Amino acid sequence: MLKEYASLFRKVMIGADLCILSACFFLGFFLSNRTTSLYSLDVYIWILPFFLFVWAGLLHIFGMYASFRLKGMPQIVAIIGKTACSGLLLFAALGYLCKLTHISRIFIGMIFVLAALAIAVEKTILMQGFRWLRIKGFNFRNILVVGTGPRAQRFIREVLRHREIGLKVIGLVDREKEKIGQWVIGQQVIGTLEDIPNILHTRSVDTVVFIVPRSWLEDIEKPMHYCEMLGVTLSVAVDLFKLRFARRKEEKVLGFPTITFEPTSDSAWQLLLKRVLDIVLAGTALIALSPVLGLIALAIRLTSPGPVLFRQERCSLRGRKFTLYKFRTMVEGAEEKKGELLCYNEMEGPAFKMTRDPRVTRVGTFLRASSMDELPQLWNVLRGDMSLVGPRPPIPTEVEQYDAWQRRRLSMRPGITCLWQVNGRNHISNFDEWMKLDLDYIDRWSLWLDCKILFKTIPAVLASNGAK
Repeated sequence: MLKEYASLFRKVMIGADLCILSACFFLGFFLSNRTTSLYSLDVYIWILPFFLFVWAGLLHIFGMYASFRLKGMPQIVAIIGKTACSGLLLFAALGYLCKLTHISRIFIGMIFVLAALAIAVEKTILMQGFRWLRIKGFNFRNILVVGTGPRAQRFIREVLRHREIGLKVIGLVDREKEKIGQWVIGQQVIGTLEDIPNILHTRSVDTVVFIVPRSWLEDIEKPMHYCEMLGVTLSVAVDLFKLRFARRKEEKVLGFPTITFEPTSDSAWQLLLKRVLDIVLAGTALIALSPVLGLIALAIRLTSPGPVLFRQERCSLRGRKFTLYKFRTMVEGAEEKKGELLCYNEMEGPAFKMTRDPRVTRVGTFLRASSMDELPQLWNVLRGDMSLVGPRPPIPTEVEQYDAWQRRRLSMRPGITCLWQVNGRNHISNFDEWMKLDLDYIDRWSLWLDCKILFKTIPAVLASNGAK
């Protein structure tokens, strides 16, 4: 019955969203027509079904219509934001491919902004309304908790603290008979694993939550099968391993359900937008800076013998090798002379850094100070070897000397600029400190962090905080 109510509520919510989106479409047309002259509504009406399909489909894909009970407002806002951004990208792609130059961008932007605001207001009202009902004792679900250890106790505390989600613990189950009748966090142990069938027959249980240690995994398989046979929802806590930074997700590999631990962000939409921004910004920069690139190439050619570009093998994502391009800033054959200068290395660790390196040319000194020697790497960004923002790509010989914890910096695509670049790289001489900045970037990565780093890179370059 509860599943039928949930299914009915989901259908009603989708229907309400479609009505709200339709209203936003017509309101957006009216408001846009007040600010700019649009064609008649007949020209735009074909967009409405596509607009509804995109919004409803993306809201479903991003999880808006999954269990509404456990969602918080930040999660709701995130889903709406992802839907709006992804939808706008789809509309932009459609307009570009079909050459819809007569469609007003103001109108498209208006309906998406109105839709995001209206859906957010609707979901806020629904969420607050349901929470008020649950606090009053309506629309709650009875849960049986299997386990009495620290993790189970932490879960019970959260349930008691968040009454608005409408969960009610009816009892606990342990593996040992001696614990029957004991109280844990105000909840009584009412049976053992063998008693679960009887509990399910004699009590009203909506969900059985298994929060058990790894040593219990073999013992809970039979109770889980029984829950499945009765049609009772069951959940298994999968925080079985105390990993410090890997993000957990459930997925299927060749049909086998698995728990995957990701050491980096797996947000597909953010990674897609990051790649789109890389292509757009790098392509635009290459076109806009082409005269500057030509002048730099000419200056290098006229002032020192050798090629204009310096090519070097570097490591990309997961250690993949690629050829990195830079403007040559050193004399020809500089790599062969590096061994003679290792005693002057100012960086602790496998990386090499030296003030007043005698191999650097006069033009190279200027290029390094202004970071203009890095400009050819925009081509690496377009190719997909690098990103605009990410840890700097190391050379293979450096990677061979990494400690195990340092190799995690290869878990994200390398970039032209990163936290190390904008935090005074000339003043950082400890290799471990450099690595920690890169790992901090990986752990905190988001599109917003990338934008902040890009904005900070501009004054850092203007202040000549370039490489030595």
